Amino acid sequence: MRGLGGALTNPLRSAWRATFGTRRSMSIIVTLTIVAFAVGFASNYWLPQRLGYTLLFGLLMAALWTWSSGQGVRVRMSRSRDRVQAGESIIERFEVINDSAIPKLWLEVEEASDLPGHTAQFVTSLGRSGHRNWRVQTQCDRRGLYNLGPITVRSSDPFDIFHRELRFGHRRGLVVYPRALELPRYSVPPANLPGEGRFRRRTHYVTPNASGIRDYEPGDSVNRIHWKSSLRTGSLKVKTFELDPASHLWVVLDLSGQDHLGTGDDATIEIAVTIAASVVRLFINQNRSVGLMMFGERLDVIEPDRGSQHFGRILESLAVAQPIGNVPVASILYQQSRRWGRHTTVIVITPSTDPRWQGAIRTLTQRGVKAAVALIDLDAWGGRAGAAAT
Repeated sequence: MRGLGGALTNPLRSAWRATFGTRRSMSIIVTLTIVAFAVGFASNYWLPQRLGYTLLFGLLMAALWTWSSGQGVRVRMSRSRDRVQAGESIIERFEVINDSAIPKLWLEVEEASDLPGHTAQFVTSLGRSGHRNWRVQTQCDRRGLYNLGPITVRSSDPFDIFHRELRFGHRRGLVVYPRALELPRYSVPPANLPGEGRFRRRTHYVTPNASGIRDYEPGDSVNRIHWKSSLRTGSLKVKTFELDPASHLWVVLDLSGQDHLGTGDDATIEIAVTIAASVVRLFINQNRSVGLMMFGERLDVIEPDRGSQHFGRILESLAVAQPIGNVPVASILYQQSRRWGRHTTVIVITPSTDPRWQGAIRTLTQRGVKAAVALIDLDAWGGRAGAAAT
């Protein structure tokens, strides 16, 4: 049925488009019908009248064709995942179903999308109570937040006189995380440890620093139970832990529009975001507490934490980071310096050559904050930027 439908409709459709185009079809047919009736009744000649009736009958049949071609049509779509990392692929599966007893000789199916490189558009014919399946695989090369859907099914008569559109589903978001590379040799200065006492911060994570015991609560892991205390007191006790002060790191990403160069995948912002994601990945994998700070349209702060869920939150923020800010990184370092103390390491990622941020770094280090800078070398810019960590 698919081959027969295409054989019948394609030549008629192509010939009509070549002669009249697609937007003028309706007006041309209506004009010819009116002229035929006017000439026929004015001259009382049968040929123009029959031509008018034929054209009118053709309009009615075309309208009926278009209406029936959309009846009983359904579309189902499934996607492999809604969050991927740049360089990975998503797979979508489409199924177009005809629930009616009337064959569909021409259906154009298209999914709306702003994802670069994504094309989900095809033409099909369906027999009575038939269905067709497609599989679309798209590689996601550019980080960002994209929308896919809804799905539009278009149908028309063989002469493109009437058109009908049906929409299925709704718009769904797709998050493409930035690339996070392995940094096997990268290290930063450790945070200062005080000579007396400890920098204490309670945490629900299991760390090497056990600080005490408390009563067992539903949901506590078995490996946190302190059996000696439980036997001595007659009730279950669990160990409490503190964070290692050396695990408290901040990544500061420069989003000032005046500092970044280039467009597309080779822009300095893409290099900066990749560095940020890679640094965060490195220390999250080491079970370190990492936070993120950047200033685009507004100040975006993710407080330090650990774990894969926290890493996902940081990647989501980095996925949409753009160099649209008007606050220099030096100003951010000065204004937010109260957040950082002697038990903090700050990692700044910037392409800026403004000496003021160097002064801000010196001020932080004088207060005991450890700092490192990943500097994007604009002097080596030649369509492709080089990044050097210092």
